[in-house]
Amino acid sequence: MEEQFNKDASHSSFSDPGIGTAAREVTDKVATAKEKVADFGRQTVDAIDAQRAPAASALDKTASALHQTADKVGSVGHATGDKIQATADYLRQTDVKGMMNDAQTL
Repeated sequence: MEEQFNKDASHSSFSDPGIGTAAREVTDKVATAKEKVADFGRQTVDAIDAQRAPAASALDKTASALHQTADKVGSVGHATGDKIQATADYLRQTDVKGMMNDAQTL
């Protein structure tokens, strides 16, 4: 029985040079796919980071408008403006990775 196993193993497809080539091709394709996914992830993070400043600016303008009209609506307007201002500051100062870390702690 052992002789049959050794005979089968010596004729196995693993000794076929085409298998090695196919394995290298698969490995190369997997590496290329991983690289493309990593690039896509970096591009996504960069795109989100690029929108942080404009979003923070819009929030600043909203907070300022609320503070200017707070005399008419009372302290609620100032409190809301303060919260919006804090959100703008957070967006401006925290990158995507930091936001993800903060979200995980919630």
